Amino acid sequence: MKHMSSESTSIAFIGTGVMGKSMVRHLIKAGYTVYIYNRTKEKAEELLQEGALWRESPAQAVQEADVIMTMVGYPRDVEEIYLGEDGMLEYAKEGAIFIDFTTSTPTLAKRLYEEAKKRNMHSLDAPVSGGDVGAKEARLAIMVGGEEEVFQACLPLLEVLGKNVVLQGSAGSGQHTKMCNQIAIASNMMGVCEAVAYAKKAGLDPERVLQSIETGAAGSWSLSNLAPRMIQENFEPGFYIKHFIKDMDIALEEADAMGLETPGLSLARLLYDELAEAGEEDSGTQALYKKYIK
Repeated sequence: MKHMSSESTSIAFIGTGVMGKSMVRHLIKAGYTVYIYNRTKEKAEELLQEGALWRESPAQAVQEADVIMTMVGYPRDVEEIYLGEDGMLEYAKEGAIFIDFTTSTPTLAKRLYEEAKKRNMHSLDAPVSGGDVGAKEARLAIMVGGEEEVFQACLPLLEVLGKNVVLQGSAGSGQHTKMCNQIAIASNMMGVCEAVAYAKKAGLDPERVLQSIETGAAGSWSLSNLAPRMIQENFEPGFYIKHFIKDMDIALEEADAMGLETPGLSLARLLYDELAEAGEEDSGTQALYKKYIK
């Protein structure tokens, strides 16, 4: 299988939201031809000015593409654009490679792999972590499930988008790995919020507290990147609460199926559900801090 060089590879990218927009930008800068589709065309205007090529539907976007990348909201969206009426699998060319960056279910990832294989196509599940900052800086962690040969062929492409690209195993393994990531974040976000709230209540300068604790044993991505936003009361989304709730639901369902208790994850899910019911579902995950500063 050939490696995906910018001279010989065209890409269709479906979903140019908070994360997708930055990812497309890196692909264009790397010299790839990129066809894009987004439900709201206005959100793609900047990319069109930078050289992306608009297509009117996912089905239309994939027809000319060697590699099809997707970054949409929910597993139901993934299922619809791949397998629904006018699904992409019916329109892509033989030998095409699908890479789904959406955090979805391991079960659906395996199904997409099987459906692609029937058509002499290939599929990788490749959820990412690193938020809007990681996407902008091309420093995403990319967790991949699929065949070794397909992964190796796509590695140059994936390395345009991320710094930590690891094949975790067969189809669905990328999604399982992302669940590990989200489970770790869920409890960590509660700890970060409580630490910042404690610092304020104790009369300390939270930013100065961060200077001391973020480089020690308490250090985490959320502490370094999201605690400053909490302190500034900036709750704009780098990652939407509604999408995090979706991820936690997948993780809880998968854990339950394996007979694994996850009390930290369950508590985080409860707190985020209360936030969503209070109208915060389109805020960033750092808005959990609002539960502590009433």
